[in-house]
Amino acid sequence: MRCPAAVFAALLVLLTTGCSTSGPDRAAAPGAGGHPMTLTNCGHRVTVDAPPRRAVALNQGSAEILLSLGLADRMAGTATWTDPVRANLAEANARVPRLADNNPSFEVVLDTEPDFVSASFGGTLGPGGVAERDRFERLGVPTYLSPTDCDGMDDNSVNADGNRTRPLTMEAIYREVRELAAVFDVRERGERLVTELRTRYEAAAGRIAASRASLAFWFADTNTPYVAGCCGSSGIITHAVGARNVFEDTTNEWPQVSWETVLDRDPAALVLADLSRRTITGDGLDSKISFLESDPVTARLSAVRDRRYIVVGGADLNPSIRTVDGVEKVSAALEQWGYGT
Repeated sequence: MRCPAAVFAALLVLLTTGCSTSGPDRAAAPGAGGHPMTLTNCGHRVTVDAPPRRAVALNQGSAEILLSLGLADRMAGTATWTDPVRANLAEANARVPRLADNNPSFEVVLDTEPDFVSASFGGTLGPGGVAERDRFERLGVPTYLSPTDCDGMDDNSVNADGNRTRPLTMEAIYREVRELAAVFDVRERGERLVTELRTRYEAAAGRIAASRASLAFWFADTNTPYVAGCCGSSGIITHAVGARNVFEDTTNEWPQVSWETVLDRDPAALVLADLSRRTITGDGLDSKISFLESDPVTARLSAVRDRRYIVVGGADLNPSIRTVDGVEKVSAALEQWGYGT
């Protein structure tokens, strides 16, 4: 239940408990859709009284799941985009207000009168982000954080591009789809989406076994590049195509390394994230390639000399449904270069 506007404004000023009575100890019989429902999510018990009608997705990955579930009419806003929306979701996305390209303020989110807030990263729904989860929940707004950002993490809570104790798998992404589908009472849509993703993943993985291929994944920053460690979304991609990540010896999600270290490991191909944002040097593909081919260190890389660049979206390298897009793109490139099954 949403709070009346006047009460909601007062809550924003006073930061006291909201008018919602949701909580893990409520005694209520679930309705036809299983609501009220309670789930444990990244260390939080989250109770949702009814299927949300005014959801806000604070990251592109979360937004694209909701859009893929056909929930545009139940979304009050999105934020924090690194790439254009996936093409098949563009029409639906155009109907949903974009609150900000990056993190919106807490007040901007509250102005939409949300009844549910989801995010892909603890850095967005946590300290230094839009707001910590407790701040929303004190106002009666349940929150959901992608399990890909806490499963396999040292503290089992949030990632913050930290170390994973276990490699990420597609099962965490499928779990997120199913849990969000349950929250919105569209479970059948969730199962259809999981089946589609699984089928695409298996088809792309089944066409290639590139054991001779070594890869490095570069996300951004020309000075001290962010490259992928072993165990995040890039790990799913690498495992799927049977290749080797030259930085597989680090469990950090996105360590910053020197270009001399990249040259020392000399990958056969570079997976380059083409980001539409422009906040760090080397976000866009053109700036990445220009740097690689002009810098005296990177110009010596085998991948640069052979121009073996695999272009993916930034969102393809974040744990999300777009991870399957990344598998397809890397698989197709390696197959074209003769790394067959």
